[in-house]
Amino acid sequence: MGLTFFGLTPDLAPQIRVNVFKQIHEILFHGKGGYDYNTIYNMPLWLRKFTFNEIKMFYEKEESAYKNQQEPGKTSLIDADGKVNVQQFKNASKDYKGKSSYK
Repeated sequence: MGLTFFGLTPDLAPQIRVNVFKQIHEILFHGKGGYDYNTIYNMPLWLRKFTFNEIKMFYEKEESAYKNQQEPGKTSLIDADGKVNVQQFKNASKDYKGKSSYK
């Protein structure tokens, strides 16, 4: 039976369902406890999309500000993944080798 309801086909339905649950998950996870599942699931579609987009824009601005705060020409011992950059750590430590006040 090839009937569709507003363009929803049996092939598209599973993907749309996954997308809805991903959006609900993102709101719950990035909302940091401000929402519960039932509230988001029963939220009107326009309001859920608005909430999702607002949270998304907030985290994009936060990421942009974080990337822009690093001054040009300066290096960080922590890379973008949050791990210590071993080579830069060794280079920065050379100046302090043997200058310990411990006796």
